[in-house]
Amino acid sequence: MLSPQLLVLFGSQTGTAQDVSERLGREARRRQLCCRVQALDSYPVVNLINEPLVIFVCATTGQGDPPDNMKGFWKFIFRRNLPSTSLCQMDFAVLGLGDSSYAKFNFVAKKLHRRLLQLGGSALLPVCLGDDQHELGPDATIDPWLRDLWEKVLGPHAVPLDLGVTAPAVPWPSRFTLQLLQEAPRKCSEELSVAGTDPQGPPSELQPFLAPMVTNQRVTGPSHFQDVRLIEFDISGSGISFAAGDVVLIQPENAASRVQQFCQLLGLDPDQHFMLQPQEPGVPCPERLPQPCSVRRLVSQYLDISSVPRRSFFELLACLSPHELEREKLLELSSARGQEELCEYCTRPRRTILEVLCDFPHTASAVPPAYLFDLIPRIRPRAFSIASSLLAHPERLQILVAVVQYRTRLKEPRRGLCSSWLASLDPGQGPVQVPLWVRSGGLKFPETRDTPVILVGPGTGVAPFRAAIQERVARGQIGNVLFFGCRQRDQDFYWEAEWKELQERGCLTLITAFSREQVAVWRPGGRRGGRPGTQTHPTHPCCVLPAGAEGIRAAPDPRAGATGVGAAGAPGRPLLPGGVSLAAGCGGARPLETLSR
Repeated sequence: MLSPQLLVLFGSQTGTAQDVSERLGREARRRQLCCRVQALDSYPVVNLINEPLVIFVCATTGQGDPPDNMKGFWKFIFRRNLPSTSLCQMDFAVLGLGDSSYAKFNFVAKKLHRRLLQLGGSALLPVCLGDDQHELGPDATIDPWLRDLWEKVLGPHAVPLDLGVTAPAVPWPSRFTLQLLQEAPRKCSEELSVAGTDPQGPPSELQPFLAPMVTNQRVTGPSHFQDVRLIEFDISGSGISFAAGDVVLIQPENAASRVQQFCQLLGLDPDQHFMLQPQEPGVPCPERLPQPCSVRRLVSQYLDISSVPRRSFFELLACLSPHELEREKLLELSSARGQEELCEYCTRPRRTILEVLCDFPHTASAVPPAYLFDLIPRIRPRAFSIASSLLAHPERLQILVAVVQYRTRLKEPRRGLCSSWLASLDPGQGPVQVPLWVRSGGLKFPETRDTPVILVGPGTGVAPFRAAIQERVARGQIGNVLFFGCRQRDQDFYWEAEWKELQERGCLTLITAFSREQVAVWRPGGRRGGRPGTQTHPTHPCCVLPAGAEGIRAAPDPRAGATGVGAAGAPGRPLLPGGVSLAAGCGGARPLETLSR
């Protein structure tokens, strides 16, 4: 291997930045460079002063926020007391991943690039701004940027002629060796890992709480197009505590039928056990998998076979394919010129990894089991707003889940992994346990008793506000105003009876809009105006309610806190075009906070 060593550090929320980082690592090794790939928060940041060459791959989440696995690094690197020459010996490049439909597009990458320059680092290239909104995805920007990067990196450190660059068609060794066991272990390590020991601290991703599901109730009408579930868990004895605005993370599983299909396709015995061993120093085994582990548990709880494969999937699959025609097609789909075809084949119709493997059966049957960890990403937990308060429902946790199902040009409907899995669970048929844990959310509510709040929650976005209202009512806090919008009053008006009961008690002011029903437009001063069918609102003369509006913006009294939650559009934007304005009092408005689930 050559000097200098290359370090690739990534901050990833959904796995895209990690995938790009691993691609960087593979390309570096093909060029005979020694390369390490690590998550930012797993790297000792004080060692950066000794690194000669670092590539940062950073996603931007929410409203310009860093991913969870780089927040510690983010806090450290922006310390004011760091000397301006801290990184004077380091060459670096920053690759950003974002979505240009958001106001703070690639904010993390841009800000990190500037900060590294302030600390004395030398930039090899301008920051790369990958964009999910591009018709070819972020690769449209990443591919040319990487070509320039390798020219810069290898310019003063050319690869010796006797080494050369490893051909892309040659697979790099897998991260792990996988040894299949001929006999199942006497004591099942999987049962031990489920039972576990007394947890140290509150439940977490590495040690979730197996929460018994108490109820799983559909709350939309039978004729409504979407299945929405109110699900309740028993968290007694878990040590879990939460407040309004917090989120629960749930670790889903693949459906049993998909697991069986995958195992048949690859010629695997789901009941066989295996042991893993890392091939490279410093690479740990997956912490969520016991040793030994069954193939069934690997496929059902770890490998995300229902995800849409990325370009790197096709690159590695082509290397592993023994079938000439399938290999040629896979190489075409993984090439730079084949990205438009890949988008049409896979990205637009949301074709899954399992479906792609079915389209390439000769290749799928030849995949060595050890390469499954390089080929298929792990199943990531899904976050849901908590829809209940411990003050109103002690030792219970409730969530409102919209079951994701939609159609593309493919015959089979597309289904959300976690929501479909949750909807399939029936506690009435026997005990059901769901692995979950809680983390703090971005929504904060005033604690003072006399501070009013205006809450804007269309559709399932109302879930965290139910928790907030329950909490505030239990504490005797008044001045709760809720704007709620949905399609039809008798189909998807969530918690209608609860809101009306709180109204009757004087604990809540509720203003609704139903987009599939005739909705009036209220004009200030009692004037009728705008579109046909408008009239004056007798009790809310300052409200302007456009027909068909499910999303509403608020301009509150200076003493009021305003919060909006919804799934329609990027955070920081109106939830739907033509939003509603509420003027409560004559003071200035504070910025409207938003949260997109």
